[in-house]
Amino acid sequence: MLKNPSIISILLVCVMLSCNGQNASTDNSRTDLLQQDKFDADSLLSYVRTLSSNDFEGRRTGSAGAEKTKSYIISKLKSFKILPYNGNFEQPFSFKAREKEYDAVNVIGYIEGYEHPEKYIIISAHYDHEGIKNGNLYNGADDNASGIGALLAFAEYFQKNRPDHSVIIAAFDAEELGLRGAYHFVETALKNDLNIVFNLNMDMISRSDKNEIYAVGLNHYKFLKPIVESVKLPDEMSILSGHDGFDGKQNWTNNSDHAPFHKAEIPFIYFGVEDHPDYHKPTDDFDKIPQDFYIKSVFSIISVFDKLDSYQF
Repeated sequence: MLKNPSIISILLVCVMLSCNGQNASTDNSRTDLLQQDKFDADSLLSYVRTLSSNDFEGRRTGSAGAEKTKSYIISKLKSFKILPYNGNFEQPFSFKAREKEYDAVNVIGYIEGYEHPEKYIIISAHYDHEGIKNGNLYNGADDNASGIGALLAFAEYFQKNRPDHSVIIAAFDAEELGLRGAYHFVETALKNDLNIVFNLNMDMISRSDKNEIYAVGLNHYKFLKPIVESVKLPDEMSILSGHDGFDGKQNWTNNSDHAPFHKAEIPFIYFGVEDHPDYHKPTDDFDKIPQDFYIKSVFSIISVFDKLDSYQF
């Protein structure tokens, strides 16, 4: 996650509910987490474990690790029968940042909507991270292998659950260098008159000591709040509204890949956790992720999408 604005100036399962809708006992919560029906939890964890391993070299834009990451994401999208958008999963672009030229690539998949195929919801997460700096490897497990893991869980979910709206699954590159991939995508989409009605962005969604994740954007787009509040959440899981300039907290409105959508007046929700001691440090590793919370987080985000997909944009 890019948290310096100056650079750019789940779990609800049937066995957890009783017939009257109240939460049941969670004595077997770990078993319930693994048996929920939206995606395979073990696979979700394996995505993050793999992408944040040393083999991917911190996924720095333009690096061999980024190339390996791109190929990994595309192979998983193909395995879930996600189509390439406009015939190609790769959306290349170039830019200059910090006196260096970069060649970058967004990965874009497509699912045609059943009821509203002409309207698009963009589900996004960035796959780049800090790479290797001063001899230190920044694996970026929470930032943002966790978001890409969720993106692949969405791809799995769509195998059996065709959305009402057309969906673009976007793994953006160069977020850490000024949200370049997201800006390139939005600019290109608007030039091509793509009817984007919503952006759901995920960046750092796997770590919270308080079992809470923020849904940023609800105070910018008031119609979203009752939709999010209507979602039944897993035990000991909270979705909070805030960090969008209305509550005195750090304002994340322009701090990740949802910013270009917001600037184009496209409604968004950004899901993310608050900073932790390993944010943008070499210690942001997979073994720091509380696995139960992460699975609940992804389940909850997909549950919010289900509600949004039914909304008449």
